[in-house]
Formats: sequence, structure tokens, C-alpha cells
Amino acid sequence: MTGKIVIFGASGGVGAETCRILAGRGQALHLVARDAQRLEALARETGASFHSADVEEEGSIAAAIDAAGASVEGLLYAVGTISLKPISRLSREDFERDFRVNALGAALAVKAVLPALKAYEKTASVVLMSSVAVQQGFAGHGSISMAKGAVEGFTRALAAELAPKVRVNAIAPSLIRTGLAVGITGNETMAQAIAQMHPLQRLGEPADVAGLAAFLLSQESAWMTGQVIGVDGGRSTLRLKG
Repeated sequence: MTGKIVIFGASGGVGAETCRILAGRGQALHLVARDAQRLEALARETGASFHSADVEEEGSIAAAIDAAGASVEGLLYAVGTISLKPISRLSREDFERDFRVNALGAALAVKAVLPALKAYEKTASVVLMSSVAVQQGFAGHGSISMAKGAVEGFTRALAAELAPKVRVNAIAPSLIRTGLAVGITGNETMAQAIAQMHPLQRLGEPADVAGLAAFLLSQESAWMTGQVIGVDGGRSTLRLKG
């Protein structure tokens, strides 16, 4: 039995690039995002099925999973937020929304898709998204770091719980040039200053993350689970000067 890979956040930069990579390999896809117009265009491009959904609503997530069919071999949850403020300016609503979109949405998506993942004949795969800001403390990242830290804990707990039938890994990128980050990367002076903080001296591109996501969703990574992998230009582990 062959299954589909479900991609939440398919219309975003990383999600869309992952869709294109997987579609190029002949993989059946089911795309999920809030922007129905962009989602439909990408579905036509990749030959995928699709369903518009809001990850802040549990019923909407469940409906999107139901539309994927009975057998699913992988889930990519590439949905996120960027709310960078000092804690004095963060409201309860900021904290709650970051948690709902990044962590709770991921958990509800996995819970909804789990029966279909278990129906897949081989080992299925779940890929979640964290951030370099969890491992490397950055000012103004309190809310997003807290939410993404929850994703990392969830990744490891779930990998232990679902082994050996379902593998669970996460990717922790640094700043990527996507529509979500345009508030930062749209200012080229600011973007270049941040790029210089990375040992590889540039910001990430969607393809940098999508290539790893596609690998983790494939059987090529069949002996990997419980991992949080940095795609961050070396920022989380290297220092340019002593």
C-alpha cells in the first residue's frame, strides 16, 4: 500500500519547496494551508490533493487529515510564526498564539494523522519545525523560543512513544528568506548584518531546509528518529572569533 505525504504549511516558502522536491520524485502529496488560492495553484503544479485549513482550529486540522485518505506515509508540519519582542511588550495573546500555531497545532496534526500513519505498510515519518533560537539564546525571542522548545520536547517524547512504527524528527533552522520572515529580510541592511553572524556568511534559503525535510520524510532516513537537526549556517555551534 502506498501512502501520501501530508504537508501543513504547504503554501509557505519551505513547505512549497519541499512539495516541489517530493513531487519531482513522484511522491503522492496532500497539501494543507490557510491560503486557498496559493494552495490550489501549488496543487495544480505538483499534481497533489489539497485542503484549506486553519491550524488554530482542531476541527479544521481533522478535516484536512480526513481528506488525505486512509494511508499516509509522512507528515511535515511546516507552519510557524515570527513574533520578536522583548518580554515587556509580549502579551498573553502573543504567547498563546505562538504556542497554538507552532506547538499545539503540530501535536493536533500528529494526533489526527496517527491512524493513517499506522496504516502505512512501512515505517512512517513525521517532521516538525523548531528554531535555532531554542539552543542559542537570542534577545526578543522569548515567546517563539518557548513554543519551539515545546516542539523539541514533543519530538523526542513522540519518537520514543511511536517507535518502531513511526519516526519523528525535527529541523531547527536559523533565519530563512521566506514570506514569513520578510519583516526582517526585507530590510537588506538588517538582513546582511544577520547573515554576517553566521559562519557561512549568508541567510538560509527555503531549499536549504526543504532538502533535509524531503530526506527525513523518505526511506533514506529510515534509521533516524528522535533527532533535532540544525540547518543554520553553523550559528548554533560555531563562533567566528574567540
